Amino acid sequence: MTILIVEDDADSRDALTALLKLEGHEVTSAQDGREGWQAFERGNFKVVLSDWLMPQMDGLELCRRIRAADRSSYSYVILVSALQGKTPYLQGMAAGADDFVSKPFDPDQLTSRLIVAERITSVQDRVKRLEGILPTCMYCKKIRDDQNYWMQVEHYLAARSDAVFSHGICPGCYTKIVEPQLEAIRKGAVAREPAGV
Repeated sequence: MTILIVEDDADSRDALTALLKLEGHEVTSAQDGREGWQAFERGNFKVVLSDWLMPQMDGLELCRRIRAADRSSYSYVILVSALQGKTPYLQGMAAGADDFVSKPFDPDQLTSRLIVAERITSVQDRVKRLEGILPTCMYCKKIRDDQNYWMQVEHYLAARSDAVFSHGICPGCYTKIVEPQLEAIRKGAVAREPAGV
C-alpha cells in the first residue's frame, strides 16, 4: 500500500519507514503535521500513520483536514501516540481517525492493523468501481462485465453488492406508457359493451 508516515521524532520515523518498506509498502514520510498535510495534498495514500503530538500541526488537526478533503479515494488514518486511556482514544476517533496505536508501538500489532486497513480500503475501492463508469448498451441498458457478458443492471449490481431491488413506475413512464395502455383497455372495454346497455 501507499503509506504516509507523519512523525516528528526522526528515530521513530526511520524505524516505521524501515519496517513498512520491509513489508513491501511504498512509504512517504513527513516530519510534522504541516509537512504531512502538504504531502497528503500532493499524493494518494491508502494509509496515513500519524503521530498525535507534533509541532506546526498536530495529528488531530491533520486527521480533520484529511476527512474534510474532497478525495475520491479513502485514506485510512491511524493515530500513534504515547497518550493512553479512553479520552485520547475518543478524541482521535471524533477527529476522524480509523484506528489508534499506543507508543511505543508493537511491530506485530501495527502489521495486523495495516492488514485491516488494507481490507477496508480494498472494499472502498470496490465500491468506487461500482460508482464509476460502466459499459452500458445505449439501447437495452444492459451492462457488460469483465468477461464481456451483457446482463441486466439488477443482475450486475446484485452480484457485486448486497443491493436488493424493487420495481415501480416513474411518473414519466406512467404518463408515456401506462396511461395510454389503460386508456386503450378502457376503450376496448367500452367497444365490447352491447348496444343499449
